Amino acid sequence: MPIFEYLCDDCGTEFEELVFDREECPPCPKCASARTSKLMSAVRSRTGGATADAGGDTPAPAAASSGCAGCSGGNCSSCH
Repeated sequence: MPIFEYLCDDCGTEFEELVFDREECPPCPKCASARTSKLMSAVRSRTGGATADAGGDTPAPAAASSGCAGCSGGNCSSCH
């Protein structure tokens, strides 16, 4: 059962909902309007991880800027 993101067309509230039917658009939890639309969900992931330092887990240092605009720039291949 996936969780989908929705937008209320009346009050502009964005919300998430666990739905059984992919075609179902649940009512807005704020204003109860039935005029809701499914949003396109973006997947976000992070590669790498934490490094062990003095017995504890600390985040790895941030990488220097490579000039990559990321996928939002429209060309993910420029980041390799």
